[in-house]
Amino acid sequence: MEIKKAAVAGTVESSDCMVTVEPGNGSIELDLSSAVIRQFGPQIRKVIYETLNRLEVNDVNIKVVDKGALDCTIKARIEAAVYRSNDTKKDIPWGGSIR
Repeated sequence: MEIKKAAVAGTVESSDCMVTVEPGNGSIELDLSSAVIRQFGPQIRKVIYETLNRLEVNDVNIKVVDKGALDCTIKARIEAAVYRSNDTKKDIPWGGSIR
């Protein structure tokens, strides 16, 4: 899926994350900041890359500001931001790609 414009999903409240996606420069460029990066950094990165892969997004600048979100929350925020970047408003296959 192509990222057509910048889009945001989520908040910076506790146990949530804010995901911002923008059109990329030919690859996935990740900017991750997290309150729990020392404990869970590798797992958070894994979830981000797996979710982008399942959504077939391979050209994106993605910024994730994590405040202790669970994996399912990170996946949902990425999915919402990607669909918003495409102005997808009908027949959204929520969760279909990111099981």
